[in-house]
Amino acid sequence: MPAAIRYIVSDVDESIAFFVDALGFALERQFGANMAIVTRDDATVWLAGSGASASQPMPDGTRPEPGGWSRLVLVVDDLDGLVDTLRARGARFRNEILKGPGGRQILVDDPSGNCIELFEPARA
Repeated sequence: MPAAIRYIVSDVDESIAFFVDALGFALERQFGANMAIVTRDDATVWLAGSGASASQPMPDGTRPEPGGWSRLVLVVDDLDGLVDTLRARGARFRNEILKGPGGRQILVDDPSGNCIELFEPARA
């Protein structure tokens, strides 16, 4: 069975629109307003809203929330073009494009405040 990333989100419908329309994922299945599964290449992301079982409080009362620094990394071919498209949609970026030995990256927040890394590998 393939691995999946569970992503805690504020609004499942808004998150579906962002992942599908802005990031090129496909909606595989939606379970009402509380849960959806989206895929892109080999990536499977479970979008869990506030009513999903994964969003229920822990025994100590801690509630799973969106917006941390753990992140989904999407490898892209045209980082500059995608950044321009996302900026035109009003997306919020945490930084500017950074260049490292392996390529270039930038961090963008999804509508719930979860961090997504967009990564373009260095060209040989």
